[in-house]
This record gives sequence, C-alpha cells and structure tokens, in this order.
Amino acid sequence: METLPGEPAPEPAAPDPDAPGATDAPGDVPDVAPRLRGLRRRRGLTLEAAAQRAGLSPAHLSRLETGRRQPSLPMLLALARIYGTTVSELLGEVAPERDPIVRAGRSEPVEADGWIYHQAGGPGRALQALRVLVPYATRADIVRVHPGEEWLHVLDGRVRLALGDAVHVLDPGDSAHFDSLTPHRIGAATRGGAELLFVHTLMQSPVAELCLGTGAPRLR
Repeated sequence: METLPGEPAPEPAAPDPDAPGATDAPGDVPDVAPRLRGLRRRRGLTLEAAAQRAGLSPAHLSRLETGRRQPSLPMLLALARIYGTTVSELLGEVAPERDPIVRAGRSEPVEADGWIYHQAGGPGRALQALRVLVPYATRADIVRVHPGEEWLHVLDGRVRLALGDAVHVLDPGDSAHFDSLTPHRIGAATRGGAELLFVHTLMQSPVAELCLGTGAPRLR
C-alpha cells in the first residue's frame, strides 16, 4: 500500500486503549476506511500529523483506514473538520443534485455588524460566494486568522486590505487572493462604504463566522 514520505506502513490490529467509542471489526459503516485514507492523502497529511490533529494515536488512525476499527461519530466529526469535508462525504452519501443557477432575490440579504451579505453561490459547496456591502469604520474591521483561502473583487468604492504587516488599498476592478492563515483585516476606505464579491473555502460557514462581520446575523 502506498504511503506518504515519512509515513509508516499501516500496523496490524492490536488492542487500542486510547480509542474510546470505536468498534473492533468492520460493521455498519461501509467503505469509510478507504475514504478516510484517500481524503488524508489528498490533504497531504501523514498519519502522524492527521492523528495529532484528531486527538488519536497514529496506530489507531491506521486501523481506521484499513477497516480494522470503525470510527465513532465524534471521530468522524473531527476527521471531517481536519480534511475539509463533511461526515456525509466520509460515509459516501450522495448529495441531491443542486441547481447551478442562483437567481437574484432568491434569498434575503443578511446583516451582521453593518456588513450586508447577499448569497451569490449555492449552499453546501466547498467554495462559498457572497456579494458584500462593506460599511466605513465599524468594529468588525478587526484582524482575523483562520484556515482556508479568500478571494475578493471590488465592485464599488475602495477597500483597505491589511495582510500581515502590509496594507493595500484596492480600487474598483482590483482583486486579492490570499491564504487566510495570514493575519488579515478588511474594511472600506471610503466613507460611503464599498461593495465587493467575496469567495472563501471555509466549508458551509454561516456569515457570522466569516472574517467580516462579527455580530449576530439578521435578515434585512
């Protein structure tokens, strides 16, 4: 079986006292083992790295990936977060066909801390797309750091984007694409506010968890 550089070969089954909530033999979670291994490899993670993030031992994760043990629901939730997916995908459930067209006015805009969000993409996608009205000088203009990538394109007004120690002012037509583990801050640079298109890779995040507004979201 192929392994990543520095990754040990899967171990044979053995009693594993540090794995509460798992069963010993393959049972009623079919085909989850190869999906776990495939998703980990797609993320470029070794057994040690993935196990550490999930709070498991490498030996136990290896047994999950070879079908010698079955994961509990908490384990599936932890692994889904690490691999940037959903429990449904881990279990091989097929999502219903989504409408690829997002019509104007289909959903109500949502406001949080003065930021106004219009859904511009379909729900449940790995890429979440929004059209955002950014107010001038609000308390939501704070530094954020989180996993994922972000892309924004200025439609109207000017946007001040701080990335690490650098500050950029974006005019209409300008775009930015960056790793959101870089400390960043987004705000309007014009008193009339700004409008932008915003895309991020945080799986199924509600608007309250974005790097924009921080208050409780409410319908407009």
